[in-house]
Amino acid sequence: MSTPISVQQGSTANVLRQFYALTKPRVVQLIVFCALIGMVLAVPGLPSWADVQRAVLACIGIWLVAGAAAAFNCLVEKGIDAKMKRTAWRPTARGELSDLQALLFSALLCAIGSALLWFTVNPLTMWLTFATFVGYAVIYTVILKPLTPQNIVIGGASGAMPPVLGWAAMTGDVGPEALILFLIIFLWTPPHFWALALYRVEDYRKAGLPMLPVTHGNEFTRLQVLLYTFILFAACLMPFIYGMSGWLYLAVAVAVSVGFTGYAFALWRSYSDTLARKTFRFSLIHLSVLFLALLVDHYLH
Repeated sequence: MSTPISVQQGSTANVLRQFYALTKPRVVQLIVFCALIGMVLAVPGLPSWADVQRAVLACIGIWLVAGAAAAFNCLVEKGIDAKMKRTAWRPTARGELSDLQALLFSALLCAIGSALLWFTVNPLTMWLTFATFVGYAVIYTVILKPLTPQNIVIGGASGAMPPVLGWAAMTGDVGPEALILFLIIFLWTPPHFWALALYRVEDYRKAGLPMLPVTHGNEFTRLQVLLYTFILFAACLMPFIYGMSGWLYLAVAVAVSVGFTGYAFALWRSYSDTLARKTFRFSLIHLSVLFLALLVDHYLH
């Protein structure tokens, strides 16, 4: 008598895991982390209990809308995902979830997240977060990605929004400090993503996507990665120059930026898939450590 119940419970758990996978949890975690940094930096000194409550609600709302955008992306790109090793496991690509299920799931997350932000945080944060959803799920995924090798550069604006969302959640406006954080992520995105595209180039070629290594070749892409790390290095110094951080942040920013530039330089001089993979992984460390240093320095500065 217990077997059918066990099977049903197992099936339900599997479906829930599939829906959860649509939200791209690792990507969304980084988005929420960057938004949280914006929230913390927007509040001088130690936050009050009201600030903590607002930040928690804002993080939940941003997570929901970001997860909705990820799910919509999985729906739109299910055919492309099925052709690429990196994404062929996604439930939409495997046909484990229907288009209607994915669409309703995305719409539900977006609606709940937007309502939460509107009623418990502020309307500005809701509109900025919704604009980020449209920028990623529609403008980047549907329009830019299939049409231009500059897709990741232009579309990177959506990915750079989390600190702005966090700042707006706590202050009700968008200050220059938030725009500096936006600029750092905006300039970080191309070398981060192109390092991945270099060793996944055949996947993108098979999928018919005009990523830079496909349209302009390996050597040109490596040069762009290097040049962007130089510009990114300068941008990473701006929090210190503007006065929103102190010497601790500066030391960390210089260290991780030298590391990222060093990987990019080595990649430019002599290519290998292994080195491209290491460069991609270090780019994740670069951004995480940089923002963690901003967080720690905020309470020491």
